[in-house]
Amino acid sequence: MTTVVVVKKAGQIAIAADTLVTFGDTRLAHRYEDNTKIFRVETDDGPSYIGMAGTVAHFPVLRKAMGSMPREILKLSSKDDVFDTFTKLHPYLKDNFFLQTKEEDSDPYESSQFSVVIANASGIYGLYSYREVFEFKEFWGIGSGRSFALGAMHAAYSRAKTAREVAEAGIAAGCEFDRNSELPCDIFTVKTKEAK
Repeated sequence: MTTVVVVKKAGQIAIAADTLVTFGDTRLAHRYEDNTKIFRVETDDGPSYIGMAGTVAHFPVLRKAMGSMPREILKLSSKDDVFDTFTKLHPYLKDNFFLQTKEEDSDPYESSQFSVVIANASGIYGLYSYREVFEFKEFWGIGSGRSFALGAMHAAYSRAKTAREVAEAGIAAGCEFDRNSELPCDIFTVKTKEAK
């Protein structure tokens, strides 16, 4: 599991993630492997940073799949853009990467099996397994450390000057209290469209 956060504040967008990977009871720390849970994709509207929580297998698959999408399809600058992009991506993941789409017999839709947060100049977004998309106004977190991160970011948000400070507080709390999250963290920032 993991801790991944996104924050929007004072004309800045931040995304951050811990760097620990776990396999059951085994921990693979950053010291032993370059574990990154955030990757960058280039779109016509500028760069977007994608952070993921879920099985380790999702990371290379989603990075490779999004990297091979035509730029005219790869749009991530609104809730509708994110929904459309991941709806087009879903059959590609099934056909080319053998995504297992079933979670429960009562599932209303096929599952994409992952939780994603997206940060770019247009805002911060969350995407869940049935392709539900949320656009967050201030901050959010995913992964096993999210509850700790959300509490820390809530406490820090009004006092912090930048989105980066809030994200750092969230990751620090997730890594302090979640056994499946560990520093160091990766953190990326971009200016909001309004601040450019």
